Amino acid sequence: MTANLSDIHAFLAVARASGFREAARLTGSSASRLSEAVRRLEDQLGVRLLNRTTRSVATTEAGARLLERLEPALKEVDAALDVANGFRDKAAGTLKLNVPVSAARLVLPRIVPAFLAAYPDIRLEVIAEDSFVDVLAAGCDAGIRYDERLEQDMIAIPIGPREQRFATAASPRYLRERGTPVHPHDLMMHDCLRGQFASGSMPAWEFERRGDVVKIEPTGPLLVRIGAATDLAVDAAVAGCGVIYLFEDWLRPYMQRGELEPVLEPWWPRFSGPFLYYPGRRHLPAPLRVFVDFVKGLPPWEST
Repeated sequence: MTANLSDIHAFLAVARASGFREAARLTGSSASRLSEAVRRLEDQLGVRLLNRTTRSVATTEAGARLLERLEPALKEVDAALDVANGFRDKAAGTLKLNVPVSAARLVLPRIVPAFLAAYPDIRLEVIAEDSFVDVLAAGCDAGIRYDERLEQDMIAIPIGPREQRFATAASPRYLRERGTPVHPHDLMMHDCLRGQFASGSMPAWEFERRGDVVKIEPTGPLLVRIGAATDLAVDAAVAGCGVIYLFEDWLRPYMQRGELEPVLEPWWPRFSGPFLYYPGRRHLPAPLRVFVDFVKGLPPWEST
């Protein structure tokens, strides 16, 4: 049997005040509304809770026993609600993000340390994977995705660089031995280090120059799971095993150190940067709300 909580509160108010008028004054309600609420509760329970006379109102035995049990129970309810209300304004609790491995490597390191320093009571959980999961169904509060992977009914705000490029590179030794490609089609004659998604699909290598778009499906000695084993492909490229195609930001440190050399740079395609996306509901959990505000307040992203 389920009783309306407002009817229960009406009974408590009248029983404590020993009258409908006094209870109405204390609660800001009306005596008639309180009377109707108590009557509904009595009808639902099938017992009389209050004895009413023209001069006084007193609990019956059943009403007294109910009052005795309800008061401590409702104090616990109020305490529980106070805890929940505390999270509305306090930046504390857990924030769980689902992000691609590339974002965990290239975007979050420049955001997370400062965010955790600003909000020491927040515990950040980051799940890095490249399978296309429903972030909310997976139990996460928000995710990072590229625009073509955004889900419906979500709010998206920019996070990280607003423009990125895919780059091709190879080790100096490999290029000395095999020659340097001058057109994307030349890669069909080279050893290429490919990536594969968890679904089994292998993205084509796409290039673009002055509106001319070229997509190729090269072959090579190594195939790795995108994200989880991407570093293995990079290490293999540095060791001279072949040509790699990856985020420019990921390969830049290796090129700056001379471990890799750019290949086909005029053909490197550009694409829009990632977005932080989260459900468009009205009341966000405090940890997510402050993270969204923190990201919005970041200065423009500059490549390093």
